[in-house]
Amino acid sequence: MNHSIDLHEFHWLLAVVQSIDVGVVVLDRQYRVQVWNTFMENRSGIQPKDAHNQHIFSLFPDLDQQWFSRKVESVATLGTPAFTIWEQRPYLVRFKSYQPITGQEEFMYQNTTLLALRSPDNSINHVCLVIYDVTDVATNRHQLQAANAQLQKLSSTDRLTGLYNRGHWEESLRTAHARHQRYGTALSLVMFDIDHFKRVNDTYGHQAGDKVIEQVAGLLHEHVRESDVAGRYGGEEFGVVLSDTDKEGAQIFAERLRKAVETLLVRYNDQSIRFTISLGVAELNGPSNSHAELISRADQALYSSKKNGRNQVTVYES
Repeated sequence: MNHSIDLHEFHWLLAVVQSIDVGVVVLDRQYRVQVWNTFMENRSGIQPKDAHNQHIFSLFPDLDQQWFSRKVESVATLGTPAFTIWEQRPYLVRFKSYQPITGQEEFMYQNTTLLALRSPDNSINHVCLVIYDVTDVATNRHQLQAANAQLQKLSSTDRLTGLYNRGHWEESLRTAHARHQRYGTALSLVMFDIDHFKRVNDTYGHQAGDKVIEQVAGLLHEHVRESDVAGRYGGEEFGVVLSDTDKEGAQIFAERLRKAVETLLVRYNDQSIRFTISLGVAELNGPSNSHAELISRADQALYSSKKNGRNQVTVYES
């Protein structure tokens, strides 16, 4: 009678294993497949009769043999389970992702558990591999990260130009200033604005003025290096933080930018708009109380460029 109950329970257990929405694979100590449930059949396209007694590594040649063997041996020797999570290892065996709604991921993200299966004599001759499809979780996380990155970008960039906005740009300058104070690395600042910008707005309209600002920002994007930080300081004024650059290097950069703007022709509503910029350069050398000091020096140099006829570069001399 007891034997009959055990048999029934065994059949129930098999029915559960077949129907649950996780992958279940039982391996012997030679890594041959003994159980291969419906989940595995559907995702791999391999039927249980074709998987039975096959080595797991021949069914999944991409499975890291050395790493997986170490995991299995540890589980079989110690009798304690082992786990993998998708954040560290996106999948154990590569299956296509079948996400009916999003369909954004090219493979199924997986969490897995390896369990020791004890025989009646307490020996461990088999291990069970359980594979969980966590693609939904991974997709949601990725979407959240993308949304956060987008929010971060929106909060740190100027909508019109795509340059850093004043707040983020000043924070970058403050960081560069602190690095200079600590390590003595070279640091220069270029501040510039568009000459007679009010005249552009009054003559061609504010949308034309926006177009001019956009085009200047485009030139700036082309001229800065990866390590430089360009920002819209406000209105038609811009700033560029030049790390590891002395005033001579900053002056060369500023002069190149001035010439590029001078030759720029902005077309708007069949009208051609030409304009120039005035620039101020300041190098941070010696002790300094704050990053604002550097802005003040560059602004003073910029004011000199304006006063002396515009469309020129002035270097601040203490």
